[in-house]
Amino acid sequence: MAWGIALLLGLAAPWLIYPTFLMKVLCFALFACAFNLLLGYAGLLSFGHAAFFGGAAYIGASLAKDHGLSPELAILGATAFAAALGALFGWLAIRRSGIYLTMITLALAQLVFFLALQMPFTGGENGLQGVPRGRLFGLIDLNDNTAMYYFVFAVFVLGYWLIQRTVHSPYGQVLKAIRENEPRAISLGYDVNRHKLLAFVLSAGLSGTAGALKALVFQLATLTDVHWHMSGQVVLMSLIGGVGTLFGPAVGALVIVTLENELADKVGSWVMVIMGAIFVACVLAFRRGVVGELLALRGRRAPDE
Repeated sequence: MAWGIALLLGLAAPWLIYPTFLMKVLCFALFACAFNLLLGYAGLLSFGHAAFFGGAAYIGASLAKDHGLSPELAILGATAFAAALGALFGWLAIRRSGIYLTMITLALAQLVFFLALQMPFTGGENGLQGVPRGRLFGLIDLNDNTAMYYFVFAVFVLGYWLIQRTVHSPYGQVLKAIRENEPRAISLGYDVNRHKLLAFVLSAGLSGTAGALKALVFQLATLTDVHWHMSGQVVLMSLIGGVGTLFGPAVGALVIVTLENELADKVGSWVMVIMGAIFVACVLAFRRGVVGELLALRGRRAPDE
């Protein structure tokens, strides 16, 4: 019933709230949920997810603008690129653990940022502008904001469903076992590195889908999408919403995007200070995140009832 209500609210939302804002929330929600698949369930902290998000944004934008591909093909191409990049990152990073894995992903992401800055098709500091939204399947004009919203919403629902199915599959249970006790998982005969690599590929591919969607929504791909700040932002979204919860990162994305939109014009650059303070408060007082704390509270009440 809860998921049915959420679906109905999503369908009705563009008639109540500005669709472009909602599309931005959905893009970042998918990005955060994809990142959480790696951190929350595999226990791998990547600080290079901006490479997948921003890299796919550039590829999707280029495929749509320079090569004339339809939006669905541009997104599929960008997703494939991000998944391949995730396979490369994962192959190099999973050889280490902890802070070393995190720093490897950061270093590799900085290489992608440098390429985005220097390669001619990206537009350098100006970014790739004027990306056409095109017609979905040659039929639906995505220049209409309402039509574009429903397309983004459908992709988000599909991506979220894929993450949910992955988490609740036997493969997802193995990921949790690796997160909790990797030596024990190895002793049970699981190929830990292969499972970690697949998690990297899935997370990167879905992050790329989110990046390509954002490029189509705003008809723009910029260096901001591939900057390391974006990697930090998705970590913040996941932690605020609740790492290891399915819907928590989406809630975190809603909180962060709303704060950025509402406070940017009022307090300027101080919005980063405010978000930093919220992050500190969340870590100190709500270590499970918003959704994680609510689930824990419900779990404590259930035995009493």
